[in-house]
Amino acid sequence: MAEISRDEVSRIARLARIALNDDELDQIAGQLDTIIEAVSAVQQVDTDGVIPMSHPHSVEAEMREDIQRTTLTQEQALDQAPAVEDDRFVVPQILGEGE
Repeated sequence: MAEISRDEVSRIARLARIALNDDELDQIAGQLDTIIEAVSAVQQVDTDGVIPMSHPHSVEAEMREDIQRTTLTQEQALDQAPAVEDDRFVVPQILGEGE
């Protein structure tokens, strides 16, 4: 198994614009080696005859009966709102919108 060198970790960190000191380079190189070994072990598993699946359990969508129900009118929905403008709820501005 090829080991990840400090130089390779340093190059990857530089490309990712991550500043790492010498101790961190050694630590991450070891962690990457462990990850690569784990992936290599999984790749060696014989999967011949195994059907690919998207979920580990059989998933069937259960549908409920579509029943029409009475809902609130617009007036009822807006009746208890703290602030209403143009038949809509007024909420505080977020994420710097409109600046």
